[in-house]
Amino acid sequence: MQMSPSTSEETAPRLSSAQQDGRWVVALEGSWSAAMMARPAVWSELQRSLTETVSKVGTNGDWDLRSVERLDHTGAQLLWNAWGRTAPAQLQGLPSQRAMLDRVARYSVGPPRPERRSLWQRFLALGELVYQVVEHGRDLIRLVGQLLLDLLRLARAPRDGPWRDVSGHLYRIGATALPITALVGFLIGVVLAYLMAQQLRKFGADAFIVDVLGIALIRELGPVLAAILLAGRSGSAITAQIGVMRVTEELDAMRVMGIAQGYRLVMPRAIAMAIAMPLVTVWTTVAALFGGVLSADLAMNITPAFFLSALPAAVEVSNLTLAVGKSMVFGVLIALVGCHYGLRIEPNTESLGQGTTASVVTSITVVILVDALFAVVFKDVGI
Repeated sequence: MQMSPSTSEETAPRLSSAQQDGRWVVALEGSWSAAMMARPAVWSELQRSLTETVSKVGTNGDWDLRSVERLDHTGAQLLWNAWGRTAPAQLQGLPSQRAMLDRVARYSVGPPRPERRSLWQRFLALGELVYQVVEHGRDLIRLVGQLLLDLLRLARAPRDGPWRDVSGHLYRIGATALPITALVGFLIGVVLAYLMAQQLRKFGADAFIVDVLGIALIRELGPVLAAILLAGRSGSAITAQIGVMRVTEELDAMRVMGIAQGYRLVMPRAIAMAIAMPLVTVWTTVAALFGGVLSADLAMNITPAFFLSALPAAVEVSNLTLAVGKSMVFGVLIALVGCHYGLRIEPNTESLGQGTTASVVTSITVVILVDALFAVVFKDVGI
């Protein structure tokens, strides 16, 4: 490497090009070192100038590196990449600079070439994706069937059921989720009320905010919002808990001891989610309505007394019944999806992270799809 003064005395790297006798000559000056290129302004300007020069001159011109104060591996790699990983035909430089470029050319590895898949390979990839979806669906159906058998066993001998596990999961899934669901529900209610107030005021339909806000929160947003929050909070926790048991070989120990995994792991979580989800849904809906009432009072001068008195006439009780019913379905599905991905985790930490992420994404997707199905099937209920 060429010796030079201290970094504080070095000048910024730069290059200039000119034509001499009908041939391009590119002269490099300054310090082409990592310390100088670490400065954002220097790096962006140098890359722009180098790209323009290479596109104009190419590697057929004369490149003169003799005026460079310092050239390290970073600068040599930048030049090598800009030249297209091919040394120019005419290169003038000191022996130390040539040795640096030779080392970079010998040991540097170029970017991998983009792999272009043929039409047959894409068809096979599509088939693999379909096979994975079918496999997941088959395992999930098997898990549902095992849950029904476990519930039948519990109904025959309720005293022997894992009620302590159910109560523990009910506390962790439901009670500990109340603060965050109330906060999010309240803020959603405030936002919706303010947005609706802006539109309804244009038509002089301020009083209809009770109808719109009541239907939106009680029938749709309350259950879906609670389900999404619990899917991200509790669904991921279910997958992580069972996945850690796989990593620590606790599941293998349960199998050796003859303990049914579905009866002790899946069923308590499904029961707890089926109980907690409707309660959390009602709690979130009440918090959202409170935020909507407060915003309607501030934005449209609709008093809380009028809002609460008009709400029963605007929203039928069947909407609340539908919301509670589908929230129970959401809870069971979130628990089953979380247990499904937890039982599929391999005994390594990478699979644990991937399974937890897939569990959350799948749970939220399933919740939205099932909610759309409920909206189509029960479109005439409560409207």
